[in-house]
Amino acid sequence: MIAVTKTYHGLVPADNETSEWYEKVKMGETVRWPSPPKKMRNVAFHRKLFALLNLAFEYFEPKEIETKWGKPAKNFDTFRKNLTVLAGYGHPVFNIDGTFKMEADSISFGKMSQDDFDKLYSAILDKILERIPVLCKMDRDEVNDLVDKVIQFG
Repeated sequence: MIAVTKTYHGLVPADNETSEWYEKVKMGETVRWPSPPKKMRNVAFHRKLFALLNLAFEYFEPKEIETKWGKPAKNFDTFRKNLTVLAGYGHPVFNIDGTFKMEADSISFGKMSQDDFDKLYSAILDKILERIPVLCKMDRDEVNDLVDKVIQFG
């Protein structure tokens, strides 16, 4: 895969693999990629989403219930997937008993563009502000500032 960064001097190689490929391109040669280039996902913003989710998970207090299998455990992956679905990023799947459930869409780098990821972050933040009592008292900017502080100390 070719990875370039836009600078004032044009597109420049963003990694060693691209640098090696770029050295082999002759001056004046035109190069076309097989498909339209797309922006790469922002890794720092991906980390910010997980910092937000971890913060919300710390404050998440599920109801204490007893089932025939025991008490349900508080689980981060389930929490993350539930918020993703609540944010509107899910799809229905059938269970073996004929019922269906909503399953979270993948947020992997290959499955979601940066634009969609930005929208996902915003929608998840909205759901956290609606459903986590401690964070409901804060506005979006206050929660984002708190997440930034968590990232700095992490």
